[in-house]
Amino acid sequence: MNERIYLSPPDIGELEEQAVLAAMRGGWIAPLGPEVDAFERELADRVGVKYGVALSSGTAALHLALLTLGAAPGTVVVTSTMTFAATTNAIAYTGAEPYFVDCVPETGNMDPELLRLALLRLREERANVVAVLPVDLLGKPVDYASIEGIASEFEVPVLSDAAESLGATFRGRPTGSFGVASVFSFNGNKVMTTSGGGMLMTDDEAMMTNARYLATQARQPVVHYEHHDVGYNYRMSNLLAALGRAQLSRLDDMIARRRQLRDEYKAFFKDVGGVEVFGTEDDEQDNVWLTAISIDRAVTGWTARELADELLRHQIESRPLWKPMHLQPVFSAHRGEISGAAEHLFETHLTLPSGSATTPDQKTFVFEKLSEFLRR
Repeated sequence: MNERIYLSPPDIGELEEQAVLAAMRGGWIAPLGPEVDAFERELADRVGVKYGVALSSGTAALHLALLTLGAAPGTVVVTSTMTFAATTNAIAYTGAEPYFVDCVPETGNMDPELLRLALLRLREERANVVAVLPVDLLGKPVDYASIEGIASEFEVPVLSDAAESLGATFRGRPTGSFGVASVFSFNGNKVMTTSGGGMLMTDDEAMMTNARYLATQARQPVVHYEHHDVGYNYRMSNLLAALGRAQLSRLDDMIARRRQLRDEYKAFFKDVGGVEVFGTEDDEQDNVWLTAISIDRAVTGWTARELADELLRHQIESRPLWKPMHLQPVFSAHRGEISGAAEHLFETHLTLPSGSATTPDQKTFVFEKLSEFLRR
């Protein structure tokens, strides 16, 4: 096969093309417009919150939410170490200190007991902790019951980084509805995309109002341009919102096709010693954004890196799980409660092509190359 097979390419078709074309013909080419308003309402209804604020990225949504919660120099945000850099970057934008918490091995999500230890330690230091920021890894919801309960004991608000988990649920409740606010990402590799984009979700009217204000350059409501605060150019365009609305209408179908592909991986690796599909038995809660496998070298005789190199030779994309933030050179000086679980996942786990746009021929090719590797 000559074409490259990606982890999670955009799943775009005629419906999306028609939606963007209709938005263009409607004349709302500039940012904001009726598609943005409708997208915010529809996603808020889907998640079960009052407000959505459509923005240029999930990172922008995190930044604005953190600012609204008071993140600034001299404050602390307790967050997951097993995450993409955007989570910690958003904290850094505010000048706050990120304090890392390691994960539970089963899901890669924030360890509640280590969170408790972190908050106890920071309370002893009289640190000004403005938020707990957990991340739904690969679309798997964190244990919100435990995380929110512990954060409440310490009177610290929870900001949910649900960038990867749109369409997932925790105990029947949609991700994006937890904490004082949450964020989604619609980057090109997510389950649904607006090319680039994100959204802040909240029931808090004041947070919604402040986010919209800051995201539109903090313009005062007067005829001339007047600014009392530093603002940002963070709003989503009307055209991208039209794309998002079309994608949202197909979300459940795209998740179902990803789940079918994961089930095929489970069946393929069922009798392969030392290899398991990553996740817990209640995976029906997640949105199946990326399927990963765990590899026990002592049993398999080969490593995640060796499999990745072989797949790459055949133009099949695979990646390790996120390199933990406490190991990243840019953030390595920051403190945290580190157990080693995230480092182990980074070293032993590999994500495989997972997209809903993966064709039957591509799937056949991937499984053929996996079989050839296992027969070596």
